[in-house]
Amino acid sequence: MGCPAGIGPEIILRYFSAKTAGAQNIPVVLGDLGILEKCSRDLVLNVPCVSWKPGTPLPSDALPVITLSALNPEALHWGHPTRDTALAMVSYIHEAVHLIEQGVLDGMATCPISKSAMQAAGHLYPGHTEMLAELTGTRDYAMMMAGNRLRVTLVTIHCPFRQVADILSRQSIAKLIRITHKALVRDFAIHTPRIAVAALNPHAGENGLFGDEEALIIGPAISEARDHGIIVDGPFPPDTVFFKAAAGNYDAVVCMYHDQGLIPFKLLHFSDGVNVTLGLPIVRTSVDHGTAYDIAGRGVADSASLVAAVELAGKICYNRQMDSNCRHNEIDL
Repeated sequence: MGCPAGIGPEIILRYFSAKTAGAQNIPVVLGDLGILEKCSRDLVLNVPCVSWKPGTPLPSDALPVITLSALNPEALHWGHPTRDTALAMVSYIHEAVHLIEQGVLDGMATCPISKSAMQAAGHLYPGHTEMLAELTGTRDYAMMMAGNRLRVTLVTIHCPFRQVADILSRQSIAKLIRITHKALVRDFAIHTPRIAVAALNPHAGENGLFGDEEALIIGPAISEARDHGIIVDGPFPPDTVFFKAAAGNYDAVVCMYHDQGLIPFKLLHFSDGVNVTLGLPIVRTSVDHGTAYDIAGRGVADSASLVAAVELAGKICYNRQMDSNCRHNEIDL
């Protein structure tokens, strides 16, 4: 459910109310039944919610909720997180991982959390991704922003721009290319993916005139990835590479820093983009927006990103199962 004081409860209810009969993905909410009922009342959404426990039949006409917190609905104010809401949202993440590892659930699509509230409550993670990596014992992981027209992964994420060039290394770029390639094959069922790599500097450095990171770091990383059999091109000037990818020439773009990838991505997928954590043993997608405290409780939140996140989580679950079956059959042969 994400942060109980944010727009998570609203977009969940809107997703369920718009869900068509016969949909393949069966939604189960890990969150707080009382807060969801408050949201339904406050915004006159009229979505029935019921408490549900694994092993019991799923309701056909109500939203099943695994209630993991008992926040006081009357004390909760939309847009104002507290220590209690922060502890609650962390408990939802922990239990989701636990239930997936037990085989009760297939994957998770997360609503937005408050990073500052989480840290104030004593959980010192930059965000969902790092917490999930620790909970699953994952060392090599990455964030992908995925849409129908564009997918991007980021070598550096939340760091000051002035530090980007110093943080970049051949090893980190080559590793991200490998993680991206593996995810495209396993999670997106693209058997021979094509990856583009964005340069750091204008005009890809212009033969060293505007910087030498392309020649000293990025180019060697691309060569290393090619030695592993990966189809990867670049480094391309940042002002042309995203046009090539959106036109269908590449399946993903490896970007050097946060805004380099996120600006073109959100230009194309502002409402329906999905955040996917690559490299985890479990399936995890997320909305690509924040808690939106400024509009929480006002009834104007858009659930398009959550719809896309749930649909993509379902596709990745299916693709991983097919990949596992194929590997099993190969072993049998």
